[in-house]
Amino acid sequence: MLFLYEAKDAEGKEVKGEREAASRIALARLLRDEGLYVIAIDPLEEIKSDFAVPLLNRIKTFFRRVPLAQKVMFAKNLGVMVGAGLSLPRALEALRNETSHAYFKEVIGDLGERTKQGTPLSQALEAHPRIFSELFAAMVAAGEKSGKLEESLAILTHQMENDYQLRRRVRGALMYPAVVLFAMVGVGILMLITVVPTLVSTFEELGVDLPASTRAIIAVSDFLLTRGFLALGIVLAAFIGIRFLARRAAMRRLFQQVLLKTPLVGALLQKINTARAARTLSSLLAAGIQMLEALTITARVLTHFRYRGVFERAKEEIQKGKPFSAILKDETGLFPHLFSEMVAVGEETGKLSSMLQEVADFYEAEVAESTKNLSAIVEPFLMIVIGAVVGFFAVSMI
Repeated sequence: MLFLYEAKDAEGKEVKGEREAASRIALARLLRDEGLYVIAIDPLEEIKSDFAVPLLNRIKTFFRRVPLAQKVMFAKNLGVMVGAGLSLPRALEALRNETSHAYFKEVIGDLGERTKQGTPLSQALEAHPRIFSELFAAMVAAGEKSGKLEESLAILTHQMENDYQLRRRVRGALMYPAVVLFAMVGVGILMLITVVPTLVSTFEELGVDLPASTRAIIAVSDFLLTRGFLALGIVLAAFIGIRFLARRAAMRRLFQQVLLKTPLVGALLQKINTARAARTLSSLLAAGIQMLEALTITARVLTHFRYRGVFERAKEEIQKGKPFSAILKDETGLFPHLFSEMVAVGEETGKLSSMLQEVADFYEAEVAESTKNLSAIVEPFLMIVIGAVVGFFAVSMI
């Protein structure tokens, strides 16, 4: 059967193509063995035309997103039911009936049908790569191999809950400045199309030469009033252009590098990536996954190319006999010194997983504190920006 697939390589570059395979699961395994992270797999005969491929994929992706909170509850409840002695098909059927998310209900139903046919749950999860990450499937697979699925799901739930809280803190810190800037732009546009035209007639009656700043504001106001659709088109084109550039690996790397060097933001990014890397690696090792495979999965979980590169190189260095802690110490400026020291202690005592968990707890608390401080710092800065914009408008008009 011929499939159309979309995936990402180790560097985050998108890879698309067609491939023959017996099933979606078989193709997902094949692509993963080649070092690719699967995003979507669709039977080619379901696609009507080449033009429709990206459009259909985007529409499907938009309506088939499952919130992280839903997946956290799924893993938590499934672990409880498995621990209570329910069979997987029965537990999945109960979860399908309980969920209110229409598409997730369909996905859980498919998992139930596959497990009834004897397919391991980990393989059934791999058939839905957009919903269940490689980390999710790997943790379940480890639980199936060790016979401790309940424990693996409990570890996975803890991992996802902490990741969810981390995202909420970061988004919460960014929400306030985003709302203020959006409101400022909205008020500015409203003044340009309502207040400025009223003042223009007064300026014309005065018959005097206007300053350059006043003429500039009047020109922008006139452009918005007479060519509003063109202005909207320019904004949409700029948005699409930025999205297009953001999908290019080179531009994404440049943007990530700039953010990492930005004061305040760079320190916050360091803590976020350290916490996520430590939490993910700790969860994988606690589930019984081998170090090299755990490093591979952790690298794919991290979105920043420099942090991802450290874990990809670590696999090669560890195979040569170099300790993981020594690799982290070589990456100055990326990971805090405490991280490498805790890893060294974990390697010496044989308790690497627990040491990583302590590191994750510490830096997640640091992120929570930093986001609070960031909001306090950004607020006066925004007031200065708003004051400068309002002052410029007032001086130009008065």
